Amino acid sequence: MNEQDKLQELLTHLKAEHRDLDDAIMALSQRAIPDMIQIQRLKKRKLLLRDEITRVESKLLPDIIA
Repeated sequence: MNEQDKLQELLTHLKAEHRDLDDAIMALSQRAIPDMIQIQRLKKRKLLLRDEITRVESKLLPDIIA
C-alpha cells in the first residue's frame, strides 16, 4: 500500500468519524435535557477532525503553482 492509498484510507476514516459525531451531536441536542458540556466536547472534536481532514486533503491534492 503506497502513501496515497494510506492517506485516502485515513481520509475516509476521518470523514466517517466526522459524520458520526454530527449524528451524536444531533441526538444529544434532541434530548429533553441536552448535555451541553458533552455537546461542546463533541463539537470541539468535530472541529479538530475538520482540520485534520483539510490537512490530509491538502497532502492528496497539493497546490499547483502556475
